[in-house]
Amino acid sequence: MELRNSAKWFSVVLILSAAAWAQDQGLTFHWSGKLSADQVVEVKNINGTIEAEAGTGDEVQVTAEKSGPKAEQVQIKVVPHKDGVTICAIYPPNFFGGSSRSCEPGNSWHSSNVHTDDTKVHFVVHLPRNLRLSAQNINGDIQAADLGRAVHAASVNGSVRVSTDAWTDVDTVNGSIEARMGSADWTGQLKIHSVNGSVRLQMPNDLSADVKFNSVNGKISSDFPITISGGFVGHSARGTVGKGGRELEVDTVNGSIELKKGSSI
Repeated sequence: MELRNSAKWFSVVLILSAAAWAQDQGLTFHWSGKLSADQVVEVKNINGTIEAEAGTGDEVQVTAEKSGPKAEQVQIKVVPHKDGVTICAIYPPNFFGGSSRSCEPGNSWHSSNVHTDDTKVHFVVHLPRNLRLSAQNINGDIQAADLGRAVHAASVNGSVRVSTDAWTDVDTVNGSIEARMGSADWTGQLKIHSVNGSVRLQMPNDLSADVKFNSVNGKISSDFPITISGGFVGHSARGTVGKGGRELEVDTVNGSIELKKGSSI
């Protein structure tokens, strides 16, 4: 069994490697490759922005422009795996007082003290609409436009703006959130979270969910009729949209919460 699993893993890597091409020339990086439907493209950045949008072909195209002092020392690492591909900006150890950890798949992405660095990486991603996106950033905005599958987007210091035909989970500490979701077919609980920033969501008109809103310093508004259970407590509300069922939790400390329908955000 173990030998069969190893052979399968080798085949996945071999297929991806054969379909991929990467080039890193000092301040510019480019990678292109093909993935199977519903696999994920993960991009992990430290300083700079991540921009993503639907591509016109069947290949993923990723470019990274490095800028700032000693930017050529920042490496862009590509890690293929069974679920897709992970691409990370890797800072050298103790570079400007900080470093990033190894590039690994998954939602864990940390760095030590790099928030004062002037060196930045700007990622631009074009991906087919049948692929998922995971974008994780430390210091910088994330923008993902007109995608076709589920999106995970998280920043520490930066605003996040996502539009997708599917659904998205979004998280930031210092920044606002704007998200347009074309589908509400997630399972279980979907959490949208900010600490210092407003949250504005556009959801499909047929949304049915059990909702929970929390804002310490901000108003709460909804275009959807909500059957409130327990009433409003301070700046919190819990209730049901449509028939309920799946869970939607939205919270922020300093900012408003808006739940919109039927128009662009």
